[in-house]
Amino acid sequence: MLESLLVPQSVAVIGASRTPGKVGHEILANLIEGGFTGEIVAINPSSEEILGRKCYPDLKTYGGKVDLSVISVPTKFVESAIEDSIKAGAGSVVVITAGYREVGPEGARMEANLARLCEKHGVRLLGPNCLGLINAHHKMNASFAKKMPLPGNISVFSQSGALATAILDWSAERHLGLGKLISIGNKADINENDLLATFTEDEQTRVMVGYLESIVSGDEFIRVAEAASMVKPVVILKAGTTQAGTKAASSHTGSLAGADIAYGAAFHRSGVIRADTFESLFDYATALAMQPLPRGNRVAIITNAGGPGIMAADAVENSGMEVAILSNNIATALKKKLPAAASVGNPIDVLGDAEPDRYVTALNAALDDNENVDAIIVILTPQAMTKPAETARAMAQCLRGDKPVLACFMGGEDVMPGRDELVASNLPDYPSPERAVAALKAMYDYSAWRHRPPRVVTRFPVNRRRVERIIARHLRSQTYNIGEVKAKEILRAYSFNVPPGSFAVDAEEAIDIAERVGYPVAMKIVSPDILHKSDMGGVKLNLTDANDVRDAYDLMMLRIGQRAPKAKLEGVYVEKMCARGREVIIGMSRDPQFGPMLMFGLGGIFVEVMKDVTFHLAPITADEAMQMLKTTRSFALLKGVRGQAGVDIGAIANGIQRISQMVTDFPHITEMDINPFIVGPMGTEPVAADARISLRKI
Repeated sequence: MLESLLVPQSVAVIGASRTPGKVGHEILANLIEGGFTGEIVAINPSSEEILGRKCYPDLKTYGGKVDLSVISVPTKFVESAIEDSIKAGAGSVVVITAGYREVGPEGARMEANLARLCEKHGVRLLGPNCLGLINAHHKMNASFAKKMPLPGNISVFSQSGALATAILDWSAERHLGLGKLISIGNKADINENDLLATFTEDEQTRVMVGYLESIVSGDEFIRVAEAASMVKPVVILKAGTTQAGTKAASSHTGSLAGADIAYGAAFHRSGVIRADTFESLFDYATALAMQPLPRGNRVAIITNAGGPGIMAADAVENSGMEVAILSNNIATALKKKLPAAASVGNPIDVLGDAEPDRYVTALNAALDDNENVDAIIVILTPQAMTKPAETARAMAQCLRGDKPVLACFMGGEDVMPGRDELVASNLPDYPSPERAVAALKAMYDYSAWRHRPPRVVTRFPVNRRRVERIIARHLRSQTYNIGEVKAKEILRAYSFNVPPGSFAVDAEEAIDIAERVGYPVAMKIVSPDILHKSDMGGVKLNLTDANDVRDAYDLMMLRIGQRAPKAKLEGVYVEKMCARGREVIIGMSRDPQFGPMLMFGLGGIFVEVMKDVTFHLAPITADEAMQMLKTTRSFALLKGVRGQAGVDIGAIANGIQRISQMVTDFPHITEMDINPFIVGPMGTEPVAADARISLRKI
């Protein structure tokens, strides 16, 4: 896959330059100095020779076949350069030149023309507006970056050329090898999905790393990324995910579901390891590239200083992992071999005067404890007697390849020799315990994802025809907000428990309904122009007799008429009051890239102020629905704390699955929420007390 791009036997540089510092000069120089063993064809109509290489005015004059063309000429000449490359047999072209979609509509039109031209002839296009690409294993630097990395097993794609050069500089400083580095630029053709699929099949790639500002196709990305993550780790830093500029949403779910949350949900579904910073991008990648995945989340900590050991233990617990409790026989063995003042609990403190032999003793003990230790973090601080390089070499001799071992050599100049030895020995090293723990947590989460149970989405028996009729009527009348009355009909069709009630057009009809369903009742305004009823005084609760109903109706119509004189007031909805219980909110907002995002949170201040909510892409499994609940900070309240009874958590998960089925069945639904969804003790049926649904044209 993408063979002509990644392993060409001949490369043409169209726009090669005699002037150092010019892009065309640097690309040609990089190919030569990088040791590329294939044919290098320099194209420049004004030169006969560049850097000791014969130069041709065009590919037609050259007359031979090329596999790859790297084009760095002014915008007006790019299309003809691609045409010449196609005639010369190129399977791929790289357009370095900028001035396309990123500059405006005319540039976008020209870019589309390039993409169509390449597609017509079956030629793959990288760029435009990109840095180029590097394949260290092929000794090919077809970019204008300064450095050629050492060959390694981490392959990188980046939407930013500048970040790609920073990655190269970082890898050189850390003496860390890279496999492929590809700048994808404007992604007129080749994009992240192509490269994920390619790197998945590439035997020289162990870890995939990406920097993205946008994703071309959300559905395809999830499919390709999930397939890739099942084979090897994918670590991505996603930028440009704030909510600035997004439309105002009508539902609670829509207002809480920003672009960043959508990408997070997509990454979680597909097994992508998300990095929040440039440092964490390679903190995670190096650990995944160098060490095996942990089998569990129990961590042993070895340190020569108490403070850093405590910092590591705190970080482990705060991450949701566990500080391992060592087996009794392991602790006993450590007591015999370490000084009396050493701590043989966890953290294992080998004391400040520890030489390499103590680290070896502690590390071997932790590696031997297969019943209780899944991963190990080794901390070293520079004391007068510390030997960082020797300790690193001794640690490397202990590795067995069955448990991850991460190092944290804290300090600067004094520990630098040890850090160099760690990298050479495939031991990832971090400057602080917190960063080491964060990398280990990323490894554990990925390992847990790899071993998750098969995804089985439950299908519930529902009345789809009833929902189809309601939605069709609203679409025909161009009414895109479904009010509470019809929204609850839809929920009933999907087997939600909805309080008995009915629509009334006057006070007397409201009284009749109240007496039929039984007091106390709730009364709510019905208007296509009022979405947030409570804000307008359109909700009255605990009405206990006919006089309450009549007074509430008259007062509601008067006040709403004053506050929203242009609103069409169709009547009221009267329903029986629900039993008390825990109020939660469940809903959905349809993301333009990734489709329906399901939301769960506690009601009241938890959703309005604390925004303690969680999202997951539909369709959802029972296990995933339960995990949604567990990831909220307020999950303990649902289970029950300090003598308070818990609620039926499984019933909430069931409701989320039913919403998942509904919004998957009906793509016209763009937003919805049930708020509140009132949940009682185990064995009771939750009640959908209020609901809102919004539609879209398709």
